Amino acid sequence: LAALAVQGLPGYRVSDMELTRSGHSYTADSLRALHAGGWTPSQIFFILGADAFAEIATWREFPSVLDGAHFVVVARPGTGLEEAAARTPVLRDRLHRTGQMLPAEGTTRVILVEARTRDVSSTMIRARLRTRQPIDDLVPTAVARHIAIHHLYGAVGELHGD
Repeated sequence: LAALAVQGLPGYRVSDMELTRSGHSYTADSLRALHAGGWTPSQIFFILGADAFAEIATWREFPSVLDGAHFVVVARPGTGLEEAAARTPVLRDRLHRTGQMLPAEGTTRVILVEARTRDVSSTMIRARLRTRQPIDDLVPTAVARHIAIHHLYGAVGELHGD
């Protein structure tokens, strides 16, 4: 799962731009749209799991896409931060650990966040929804409701069991 967070005054907000766009959604396009809206790369934080980051070298417009925002990489079960970072040694100079100050402007960073997360992926959610199985054990009720209301992941009908 990935999310775009933008830092403004007085705090942060999560962008739903990629959810509402029709057709293919590429991170590089989303970042360009945010820049056109007045956001600077140092105000944008693209949050993703270490499993997705491990494949970043295959993304459209890599490595320049990393200039458009800070990328916040969260450890995931089965994919540690070191393992994900090792897959793209060219990014070693951009790696940043939590607890260190980020530069106010200039080069964007890849911020590594060690966290204990559940082993839930968008692939698992899609598979359940495709076969009309409940997702109660994968996401909170409010998230399931949001998925249903906005028809995310190809959601159809009721998402929860009895």
